[in-house]
Amino acid sequence: MPADKLRISAIPAFSDNYIWLLTAGGKACAVVDPGDEDPVLEVLRKEGLDLRYILLTHHHPDHTGGVPELLEEFQATVYGPEDSRIPFIDRICREGDHVRLEDLNAEFSVLEVPAHTRSHIAYFGEGALFSGDTLFSVGCGRFFEGTAADMQSSLDKLAALPGDTNNYCAHEYTQSNCAFALQVEPDNAELQARAQEVRDLRNAGKITLPTTLAGEIATNPFMRTRENSVVNAARKLDPGAGPGVTTMAAIRSWKDRF
Repeated sequence: MPADKLRISAIPAFSDNYIWLLTAGGKACAVVDPGDEDPVLEVLRKEGLDLRYILLTHHHPDHTGGVPELLEEFQATVYGPEDSRIPFIDRICREGDHVRLEDLNAEFSVLEVPAHTRSHIAYFGEGALFSGDTLFSVGCGRFFEGTAADMQSSLDKLAALPGDTNNYCAHEYTQSNCAFALQVEPDNAELQARAQEVRDLRNAGKITLPTTLAGEIATNPFMRTRENSVVNAARKLDPGAGPGVTTMAAIRSWKDRF
């Protein structure tokens, strides 16, 4: 029997993480970045699901910490980047590779998006992007193992994907990100509307994800580093900032202190 259309739902973890659960109408499922096994096991047991696939974007423990315990209960295949800090990967994923989840009738292309970590990857397909800690809603990840040039290149790569792609990032940072973005672009009407939408969602106890890439390009300062309004804001910190990398560096430094 063919699988139904892919369904993606959030499993909240820790204080602000989302582990993404992929199902297609049957018992088979996948999870993306399971940093904590307990909420995953609770959902899988409640819904009678069989974990077949685990997709990892990078090595940080809040994205990988639950994998060993999940593998004790399920015979899942683990996909992830080439990184010795993730010892339990079955299939290493590199730029241009395709991850075929047969039991879900789903396929994803692998994109290398370094900056937050040097080996960070994202998965794109089925109208979805699992971007880990690279592209947040109205924000981006810190440059722990990369540079502003790395992040600019990574976000440019994501910006080239179809605008209606849904971005499933790994953290609920949207409200604080909107507060910062409004400091950068206070006159951005689409950003103002997004900030109000986010306030309403959070006040109602709802999540703010996913967002579309088109929406991010319109509101996210880190996706807008060539826009005059963002460059001019960056020049308040770095008078020599120009479109692209130097503006990326300036506003990320600003955000780190925000």
